[in-house]
Amino acid sequence: MNTKLVDDIASAVLYEGYLLYPYRASAIKNQQRWNFGVLYPHEYAGKQRGADAWTMQTECLVTGPTATLAARVRFLRLTAQGALERELDLPPVELSDLAAHPARKNFPEAAVELEATEVSSGLFRIRCTILNTSPCSAVAREEALLHSLVSTHTILSVQSGEFVSLLDPPEQLRDLASACQNLGAWPVLVGEPGQRDTMLSSPIILYDYPQIAPESPGALFDGTEIDEILSLRILTLTDEEKLEMAAGDERARQILERTESMPQEQFMKMHGVLRAGTSGGRP
Repeated sequence: MNTKLVDDIASAVLYEGYLLYPYRASAIKNQQRWNFGVLYPHEYAGKQRGADAWTMQTECLVTGPTATLAARVRFLRLTAQGALERELDLPPVELSDLAAHPARKNFPEAAVELEATEVSSGLFRIRCTILNTSPCSAVAREEALLHSLVSTHTILSVQSGEFVSLLDPPEQLRDLASACQNLGAWPVLVGEPGQRDTMLSSPIILYDYPQIAPESPGALFDGTEIDEILSLRILTLTDEEKLEMAAGDERARQILERTESMPQEQFMKMHGVLRAGTSGGRP
């Protein structure tokens, strides 16, 4: 596994939508953030008649009779000054053992369940379920968000086995791949193209082996835009707007400092780069 490549992609998912241009707290779209991967506390979600999710389910396929699976769940917890990163790790377990004895690990803010079913000889369907078990008596969504798991995603890794692409599975496994039920999650292969030991289950739609453009100078938290446009628009902010941006979230201040000190050569690298699409015509 290319650890840095996986971590870079996972971090991009973690902070997608964290702050949006113009990166000021007073902007309406920054007062209602994190549209992706929000798991509300069970107690609060139950009051909303199913409108707000409190669980996330990932299912995918692994080949290998002696395969061992490990899971890492990552999310943000909101604070008055921004957000804190959280990770919940489940130690490696052989899939044959997991098929006989499903695992559940309880953490202060959540529980993570792992299951495995041998659907054919040496082929397992695995399921990872995340449940927000945080105590919460909140009635308002703004208060419930302080007890929520935000930008929730899962990194699954195997040894002595391989994941099966759910986007482009082998012909003989298409029906089994289509039967996998993913709720609030989109599992894709990550790492170097061709590697099959790591799966990222993301709350946003990705393709297999997503990559960060090498021209990108740093995170801008908005994958629907392009770096050049956002960077140029940051430079057009008024002095007053820049002061508000710098006085707010620490990550917003870092974006401003990085953009204002960016050399012209870096802007030119972001301009006019074309790349071929991925196999199968997917974005």
